[in-house]
Amino acid sequence: MSFLKRLFSKTNKTKEAVEERHALNLQVGDIVTYDLADYEVVGKLTYLDGNYEWFGYQLLEGRNTKWLSAEMDDELELGMYEKVTLPVEAAFPASVTYEGETFHKEEEGKAKVLGEGRSSNLQGSTVRYADYTSENEERMLSMEEWGSEIEVSVGKPLNEFELKIIAGSI
Repeated sequence: MSFLKRLFSKTNKTKEAVEERHALNLQVGDIVTYDLADYEVVGKLTYLDGNYEWFGYQLLEGRNTKWLSAEMDDELELGMYEKVTLPVEAAFPASVTYEGETFHKEEEGKAKVLGEGRSSNLQGSTVRYADYTSENEERMLSMEEWGSEIEVSVGKPLNEFELKIIAGSI
């Protein structure tokens, strides 16, 4: 077959369709626009507590890191978090104060973790967690115990329309 014939011939080239992304199926390499900034998904954690699962996505924009939490409860629940420094006890307290605001524990448990991207080193780990809500329910606080270290993040609830998602891969 000549070059021109190959160039202009109608061959059955099948292209894989890009899966439409939403907060429950983000992949490492996708782009999330939030609050006028573009973040790359560089890590993904899937938490499994019994039959219940939720996701944590590590978002990076320059040196700015945020964590997007996504779970389907009765409806889609989203939160945008940032790590903070807060000394806490090994046993998660019933309430905690951060920046003059009191947060009350809503739930706690233990989950198995599947990690991807920058979070792949956590593959197969088990984490203890506790979720807190501020008195006015406008902010959330999350604690995760990874071995002897407790990570604390503070965030706020989001609506899905606050995010724009662009698939970075098929």
